[in-house]
Amino acid sequence: MILPGLVSVAFYRRRPSALQIALGLAFTVVVSGLLGYWQDEGKSVVWLNVVLAIVGGVILYAAILAYLVYVYLPKRARTAGAGPPPPSP
Repeated sequence: MILPGLVSVAFYRRRPSALQIALGLAFTVVVSGLLGYWQDEGKSVVWLNVVLAIVGGVILYAAILAYLVYVYLPKRARTAGAGPPPPSP
């Protein structure tokens, strides 16, 4: 579930939809929370680890998505706003 937004950028060279990003973030939050919980299950710091794991997972997902969009879609972003070059005399 984390891959739909990332795969659309990396392999299909198109911006991920809001649904793909939302699904990736939701999966990241759930999996990161579970990993943070299982790491120190039964200890008093378990909820701190859950929060830190979720925040870290979301930051990592956002960083990877931003990097892929920056690397794979820079030409579309620049050419979309600019018109054709002026004709040469």
